[in-house]
Parts: sequence; structure tokens; C-alpha cells
Amino acid sequence: MKKTILLLTLSALALLAGPPTGKRVASFSLPETSGKFHDVLDYRGRILLIDIMKTDCPHCQTLTKTLERVKAKYGDRVAILSIINPPDNATTVANYIAKYRVSTPILYDMTLSTQALLKLGPQNSGPVSLPHLLIVDANGIVQSDWPYADTQSAIFAGDGLFAIIDKMLAAKK
Repeated sequence: MKKTILLLTLSALALLAGPPTGKRVASFSLPETSGKFHDVLDYRGRILLIDIMKTDCPHCQTLTKTLERVKAKYGDRVAILSIINPPDNATTVANYIAKYRVSTPILYDMTLSTQALLKLGPQNSGPVSLPHLLIVDANGIVQSDWPYADTQSAIFAGDGLFAIIDKMLAAKK
């Protein structure tokens, strides 16, 4: 019993001490609505935006619109993955995709992948702010870790995010 408690405690601490900005993104493979799995390693060589969201979150809806603009502007140079957790389900996601004309994958996380991703930076010690955006470079290194905050609305509403992506693409050349 003591061994089990110790192992659970160590596992929890490992998740809480996830890699901060500047470290490799935690690996995961999650399914989307069609059942197709997306593995974070498949996106090496491109900038990857990971959006952790809820379908009933107004700031998430704003970020979704921004991410659709990112897709239109940058095409395949930037990959976008959105991740939801329960209570969102196939119905809420289908309605969200239709309402916001989402063209990028929305993945279902029924494991601890999102928890590991959300522990990336020291600023994430309190309640989780959604949406939560991770910007990963072509080498799989987290360059930015943005929990939603009103003071960072330029990132979630677009112009700040486009400036970051432009800078990363220019550095990649």
C-alpha cells in the first residue's frame, strides 16, 4: 500500500513538474471526431499550435476564429490541434464545428495528456484558464505557453499571435 501511494505521488509530481517553455512538448496521440489519431510527433518540421479548449467557453470561441484565420493565412506551414476534455462530447463538438466552421482537428482527451500539457509553465500552478495555447516550434520545443488572460487578448484575438508566427517562420528560413 505504501509503495502504491509513493508511486502515485511521484507520478503526480512528475506531471506537475512538466517541461517549461524552452523544453520539448509532451508527446501524445489523441483521436479526433472521425476516429483518426493525431500524434504530436507527426507535426515535427512545422510550427504547431495546441489549443486546449471547451466548446462553451467564449474566449475559446474567439481563439477558434483566430486559429481559422491562421490556417487561412499560413496553410500547411502551421499545424493546429484543438483538444477538449469531458464534459464535451461528440455532440457538443459537432455543433461547435458547424457553428464556427472549424477546419482543423478537434481531439478528444480521455487520458492525462492535457494535464501534462497544462503543467508546462510555472504560471500554471493555480486554476486552469481556458483557452490555453501552446506554440511549439518545428523541432518540438515549446516556445510560448499562454493561459488565457485579459491582458493577453492580442494573442487570442489574432494580431499578437500572427506576429509570433511571422517571427518564428522568419527564423526558420
